[in-house]
Amino acid sequence: MRYRDWIFLAFIFISFFAKGQDVQYSQFYANPLYLNPAFAGSTDQTRLGANFRNQWPGLDESFISYTAYADFFKEEINSGFGLIFTGSRESFLQSQVMEAGLVYSYRLRLSESDFLQFGMQGSFYSRDALFDDIILGTQLDIDRGVIIGAPGEGFEGDSRLRAFDAHAGILAYGERYWFGFSAFHLLEPPISYLDVESNTLPIRFNAHGGIRFDLAPGDINDFFNNTDQERSLAFAFNYKSQGSFSQLDIGTEFYFEPLILGVWYRGLPTKYQLPNSESIVALVGISLESGIEIGYSYDFLISKLGQTATGGAHEISIRYLLSPNPAKRKMSNPPGFRF
Repeated sequence: MRYRDWIFLAFIFISFFAKGQDVQYSQFYANPLYLNPAFAGSTDQTRLGANFRNQWPGLDESFISYTAYADFFKEEINSGFGLIFTGSRESFLQSQVMEAGLVYSYRLRLSESDFLQFGMQGSFYSRDALFDDIILGTQLDIDRGVIIGAPGEGFEGDSRLRAFDAHAGILAYGERYWFGFSAFHLLEPPISYLDVESNTLPIRFNAHGGIRFDLAPGDINDFFNNTDQERSLAFAFNYKSQGSFSQLDIGTEFYFEPLILGVWYRGLPTKYQLPNSESIVALVGISLESGIEIGYSYDFLISKLGQTATGGAHEISIRYLLSPNPAKRKMSNPPGFRF
């Protein structure tokens, strides 16, 4: 068996004992409802977005995840509304996890420039797997060195799981700062195909925040007049904990209109020493006057697993801000990262 095959099998083995873990995105601020339901309606505009992540493309088995969302803010009732669809797929078990949810948030004004936003989400959750090619340990005859029966025959569980789930979050922000806390999987849906009642998805906790500094604006000459070019520098963190796993991301993002450059350090390895527990994430994005923003990031692994075996991770995000007034398309509320 090749080295990369052992890596993949080790990950599958660890994941069973870890009782499940959510997919992590490097551009989590470009995936706002997945980070915190309180972000619904946070831009005061109608927002459409999609995310795609290809993790460890160097392995024969693939890990693909994707998200699509839409949200808007209703000023008359200080409320935000959103819709989010998430999915992930891995080819070893041909397993697929999908979730569709409705999001609601309420905004409370604390002062002229300070706000507190509460959010909640109700979801329908599904998990499917194909065990036709799986050989269980009970099918192995060690003494004779043979496999008893055909692949898939030893599995007697349910390969289709369905459940409802709930998430909640809170977000505080002002002109230059933001801080949020969110909790996902409050209903702890089942994840085990063999023991549905006792094996559930642990609650995922997220704490995230940051600060933005406005820099001196640049000057753009469009042959008719000069316009200010926004420039800012932001620092942020994102801590997440789920079951036995915990992780801290620390990063910075520079906005030189229309270009966005960012870098993240992902650390705080878990006791299981999972691959991708430590990496450097490089990001580049562009924010167009039409309201379209596109970002691309790449994860450089610096853990013991190494970059060569896995191929890192590619991630792409795109979103569109719909506004009747083009001058209001810039995301200034709250002052978070764009990606």
